[in-house]
Amino acid sequence: MLGALSHTRVLRLAGLFTWVMVGLPLVYSQIENLRRPAGDNGGAVLLFAAYLVFGGAYFRLTRDLRSGGHASWLDRCMLVLLTISALGVSFLSGSGLGSILMMVAAGVIPWMLPARYGVLWLLVSQLAVAPVYYVLLRFPLFEAVMQSLLYGGFSMFIFVTSLVARQQTDAREEQRQLNTELRATRVLLAESARVNERTRISRELHDLLGHHLTALSLNLEVAGHITEGRAQEHVHQAHTLAKLLLTDVREAVSQLRDSGAIDLAAALRPLTQRVPSLDIHLDVPSPLNVEDPERAHVLLRCTQEIITNAVRHAGARNLWITVRREAGGVSLEARDDGDGADGIMVGNGLRGMRERLQQCGGELQIETHRGQGFRLRASVPGVPALALSTAPEGVR
Repeated sequence: MLGALSHTRVLRLAGLFTWVMVGLPLVYSQIENLRRPAGDNGGAVLLFAAYLVFGGAYFRLTRDLRSGGHASWLDRCMLVLLTISALGVSFLSGSGLGSILMMVAAGVIPWMLPARYGVLWLLVSQLAVAPVYYVLLRFPLFEAVMQSLLYGGFSMFIFVTSLVARQQTDAREEQRQLNTELRATRVLLAESARVNERTRISRELHDLLGHHLTALSLNLEVAGHITEGRAQEHVHQAHTLAKLLLTDVREAVSQLRDSGAIDLAAALRPLTQRVPSLDIHLDVPSPLNVEDPERAHVLLRCTQEIITNAVRHAGARNLWITVRREAGGVSLEARDDGDGADGIMVGNGLRGMRERLQQCGGELQIETHRGQGFRLRASVPGVPALALSTAPEGVR
C-alpha cells in the first residue's frame, strides 16, 4: 500500500503517526494534573496546547512540500512555530518528548530551508532541549549535553533521509519537465515536418507541372492558329483541357500553402499537463495556426519558461495562460496568484525570453506587485504577406 504513495505523503503519514504516539505517554503522565480543579491544571492545559499546535503546524506544513530554499515566508513562520511548540512540550512536561517531536520536525526542515541552514537549525533546536535534562531532570551537565546530542544524531539521520527524498522528488520533477518539453517539442517538430513537406510538394507541383502545363498551353494556342478543319477542333479542345489542368494545379498549390501552418495549440497543451503543485488554466483556440515555425518555437519556449518560474519562484497555486491571435500576430498573456514582488528581478530565464522575442520582432511586458502575483505579456508579429507568397507569376 505504501508503494503507491509519494515520498511526501509517506513522510506526512509517518510524522503524524509519531505525533500521535508521543501523545499517549503525554496523556498518561498528566492524568493526575487533569483530575485537579480547573485552576490548578494550567500547566497541563499549556502542555496540551503546545502539543496540539505542533500537530496542526506539522499538518499544515506537510500538505504540499516543495524543494528546500523555495518555501514561502508563511511556511517558514510555521517552521518556527513547530520548533517552539516542540520545545514547549519538553519544558512543560519536564521530559524528552519534545526531542522526539524535534525528530519529527527534522523530516520537514530539508523542504523548508537549504541544507546548510537546515543542519544549523536542527543542531541549535536540539541543544535548546539540554536545559530540560540539566535543570528539570537533574542530569549532570555533560550527560545533559550528551542526551541532547544523542537525540540530535537520530534527528540528523531523519534529516538526511528526508533530504534524499527531497532530492529524488526534485529529480523526478526535472525528469517530468524534460519529458513534457520533449513531447511539446516533438509535436512542434511533427508540425514543422508536415509544413515543410507540404511546402516541398507545392513547389514540385509548381515547378514541374506548372511550367510544363504553361508551355503546353502556349504551344497548343500556337497550334490552333496554324491548323485547320477537324485538327483545329482537337487542338482547341486540348488547349481548353490544358488550361483547366493548369487551374487545378494552381488551386492545389494554393491549398497546400494555405494549410502549411503549425497548430500552436497542439504544441502548448503537453506543457500544461500534470504539473505538480500548480493548476494551469490554458485558454487557447484550437486550432491556432502560426505560419512561421520559428515564431511558434519562440512562443513554446516562452510558455515553458513561464511555467518553470511559476513553480520554482512565484510560490503560485494557479497559473492562467491566454493565447490569442491579434493584429496579424499572436499574443501570450500569463498571470499567477503567487507572492509577487516589489520590483522585477530579471534573471537568465526572463532575459532569454526577451532576447528570443526581440529576434523575431516581438516584445515582452512584465508587471508585478507584492501579494498580487506576476503578470506577463509576450507578443510576436505575424509573417509578412510577401514572405508567404512565393509562387512565380506563371502559376499564380
